[in-house]
Amino acid sequence: MIRQSYDLAVIGLGYVGMPLARAAVNAGLSVVGLDSSTSVVASLGARRSHVDDLSDEDVAAMLVSGFEPTSDPACLSDAGVIVICVPTPLGAEGGPDLTAVRAAATTIARHLRPGTLVVLESTTYPGTTEEVVRPLLEGCGLVAGTDFHLAFSPERVDPGNTAYGIVNTPKVVGGLTPACTRAACDFYARFVETIVPTKGTREAETAKLLENTYRHINIALVNEMARFCHELGIDLWDAIAAARTKPFGFQAFHPGPGVGGHCIPIDPNYLSHNVRTRLGYPFRFVELAQEINASMPAYVVRRAQDALNEDGLALRGAHVLLLGVTYKADIADQRESPAVHVGRRLIDLGAVVEFHDPLVDRWDALGLPAPRVPDLGTAVEGADLTLLLQHHRGYDVDDLARRSRRFLDTRGVVTPGPRVERL
Repeated sequence: MIRQSYDLAVIGLGYVGMPLARAAVNAGLSVVGLDSSTSVVASLGARRSHVDDLSDEDVAAMLVSGFEPTSDPACLSDAGVIVICVPTPLGAEGGPDLTAVRAAATTIARHLRPGTLVVLESTTYPGTTEEVVRPLLEGCGLVAGTDFHLAFSPERVDPGNTAYGIVNTPKVVGGLTPACTRAACDFYARFVETIVPTKGTREAETAKLLENTYRHINIALVNEMARFCHELGIDLWDAIAAARTKPFGFQAFHPGPGVGGHCIPIDPNYLSHNVRTRLGYPFRFVELAQEINASMPAYVVRRAQDALNEDGLALRGAHVLLLGVTYKADIADQRESPAVHVGRRLIDLGAVVEFHDPLVDRWDALGLPAPRVPDLGTAVEGADLTLLLQHHRGYDVDDLARRSRRFLDTRGVVTPGPRVERL
């Protein structure tokens, strides 16, 4: 049964929408969640979570507090605030695929009422809220900034982060008009500790892209340094540890097998694409960073090949065990994981690849055979090379390295030894 009124309707019940809904529910707001996937809605209704940051118990508590998942867009007619949290994957031309955003805005327009606040949280390029979402919403005859409020507030969800969540991560908010900004700030202040208003929607959209572009470029810097430091016999991990002792002017970033997840490898491309299409010239920092970070899986495979050569083994026919195939430690999310590119390249070069991940039972992303080992200890002892791609807290990496024939660590967590090396 649909309730007659809601403080908040969340469109998109994924990694962004569900934490937002939980924070609002916990603050006493009445919340309905709309998702086009009937299986997602059914799973939530059965008290099962499909995202890392919410347990089944969390979902059950939300339902007890009145949270209602549904696939019926009629619920939007009864919501005071509507927040769009749908995916914006990378499109074929390098910009965001706004299919889901357009669909959400079109659906809202059919149910939009005067006085409603509509907020876009999906990451996209500057101008999307005003140039794409606004016209679709105004198709109902109401005028944004006059008849209803419109704003952009970038999601800042960091899956697996136990220190910062929706409530204590400052919320950037930019409205179409000053009144829209005030309305959005007032709404989020009901369950977020710190609100950061911007001049408008474009500034808020750009803030999110700046955050992730900053990380993308600095990760590329240390990834490139990892290559020449290895050739020069320099322990980059030790150098980073020394540099980070400076109490100002330095933030530590670390090399790895590539960049994964739903933000860092994707969001900077939105900005680069926007600059190219609107201004006609490249955003060179982003494009170079993308080139460097995208090449890291191939570099890891070359290092694996070099390690096997030390034992007089060819990569073709060698048994390689991959440890950790998710994009981030201690979460099950596999989106854009560099492990996929590493695994495919190893298989293409003739290696026999197996994997282990405490959070992943089946790994179908390769499209190629890579079975999960039933016993980690036995598998490590039997593999010609063990390759650590993700450092889950359940791995005792030094013990695994001692038991392995060869161990290559791409995360800088193992103690180096005669048959053990770091990227």
